[in-house]
Parts: sequence; C-alpha cells; structure tokens
Amino acid sequence: MNRAHKKLDVWRESVALATHIYRITEKFPKAEIYGLTSQMRRAVVSVSSNIAEGAARFSSKEFGQFLNIAGGSLSELDTQLRLHVI
Repeated sequence: MNRAHKKLDVWRESVALATHIYRITEKFPKAEIYGLTSQMRRAVVSVSSNIAEGAARFSSKEFGQFLNIAGGSLSELDTQLRLHVI
C-alpha cells in the first residue's frame, strides 16, 4: 500500500520540526557545528525521511518499521535538546 507521504500530518509536522531545529541550531556556538548542531540536524532530518520512506513501502508492517525508526530519531533529538539546555 503506497501512501503519499506529503499528505500525512505526521510528515508535515516532522518537516516543521526540522525547520524549527535548524533555526534553533543556527544560534548555537560555532564550536558546536560538528558536535551537537550536526547531531541534532541529522536526527531531525531522519524523522521526516523515515516517514517518507516508510510511506513508500507496500506493507503496513514495513511502514510501521520506518515509523519506529523515526520514533528513535525523535528520542535522540529529545536527548540532544536536554543536553543543550544543561
């Protein structure tokens, strides 16, 4: 079952989150460009990318696996946001 990822609310929200994270990380110290900034950007891009890839799969089981990966990336991002606040 091929799903159009651009029609999924969760995909649109993940793209909005990525935009927000990119804006936040622009304000990080330059010393973090290869550290926390890079990690956070990769994690947040992974969320929408995995949702899109999963939506292109033909089975609900495969789609679910990609949603699980996206959820893992959100957990990474949550940890990284907490580290930035410390």
